Amino acid sequence: MTVQTDQLLAEIREANLSYLMLAQNLIRADRAQALYRLGVSEDTADLIAALSPAQMLKIASGNTLLCRFRFDDDIVWGLLTNHGKTAANDATSRLHASILLASRHQEAA
Repeated sequence: MTVQTDQLLAEIREANLSYLMLAQNLIRADRAQALYRLGVSEDTADLIAALSPAQMLKIASGNTLLCRFRFDDDIVWGLLTNHGKTAANDATSRLHASILLASRHQEAA
């Protein structure tokens, strides 16, 4: 492997560990919000909440990124990035995007 590949894999492992730690903290602090924000099922939330630090390190050490973008919809991306919009419309666009994402979370549940 090249130095660049090694660096990329190290960054993936770091992102995985950060994601698992954040997910576990969110689930323990406010389960309902965590399910929505993470886009995970009840069963997955149970599993993440029960992970030991050693288990999190082992899972995070893989070379596959654990988190992913939850949407691939151009409308949502457009709302989130506000291409061509003024700052006044920023809050409205983000609210609209949140509503779209929440409805998709309900459909998936």
